[in-house]
Amino acid sequence: MGTFKSNLIQSSTTKKTYPDREELERMDRVLRFFPSRVEQAEVLTREHLESFNRNGYLLGLELFSDAEVIQHRGYFDNLLAEVTKEGGDNYSIVSAHLKYGRIYDLLTDPRMVAYARDILGEDVVGWGSHYFCKMPGEAKTVAWHQDASYWPLTPAKTATFWLAIDDADTENACMQFISGSHQHGHLEFRDSTQEENNVLTQTVDDPQRYGETVDVVLAAGQMSVHTDLLLHSSRANLSNRRRCGLTLRYCAADVRGTHRWNEEGVLVSGADPSGHWANPTRPERD
Repeated sequence: MGTFKSNLIQSSTTKKTYPDREELERMDRVLRFFPSRVEQAEVLTREHLESFNRNGYLLGLELFSDAEVIQHRGYFDNLLAEVTKEGGDNYSIVSAHLKYGRIYDLLTDPRMVAYARDILGEDVVGWGSHYFCKMPGEAKTVAWHQDASYWPLTPAKTATFWLAIDDADTENACMQFISGSHQHGHLEFRDSTQEENNVLTQTVDDPQRYGETVDVVLAAGQMSVHTDLLLHSSRANLSNRRRCGLTLRYCAADVRGTHRWNEEGVLVSGADPSGHWANPTRPERD
């Protein structure tokens, strides 16, 4: 079991489980890109949506004021200190919307949901919330991978919003995308080796054959968005600055999740006629 998966199981309050590679390969998942078909977007332009469909990502979306960014960073600083004191680490704050009201509020924030609705359509579920925090001098990497490879979800209609808590640049190991790689569907990968010091468990080799590498440089408070089939990674943070981001994940309401993943999904827009997603309420604790 990889380091990342171990941290999730030890630290999360979720009841969902994480299927291994063999289980995922036996599932009948539809892993191809579903482009945005939204005709009348609320906050994104037609050019934004065409770029997302073509490249698989958007960069530099503005959402929060400077004051809000400072508040979010202070909240994370306190939360990380608490989790570390309890035996967790800087990757342990996962499924946070199930435990912390402040994160639930971010997942359901109308401004955030408007972006998700523009990409995914009227019926949207928020199902994931996870801080990815690279400490100064941290040698761990995140190898090239597709998010959809890890998830017991189908079809592949999920978008990840990466909210920069700190400034993220090439010096402190910002994410990197392979532009257009989502157009190639589900890609072959191998299990990561111990020598790679990978936070995750999978590696896609020679990613540049699928497109151009893009540095995801973000100022604190800005967001990037990427589809679940886009190749992305990040290097070791060899700088003296922390690099933290909060991932909030949304999917179309017609997506189905096994292994109790549906129990974490909050209906944030429209309807879920089948009642597949559990739609948990806001936790009392902020």
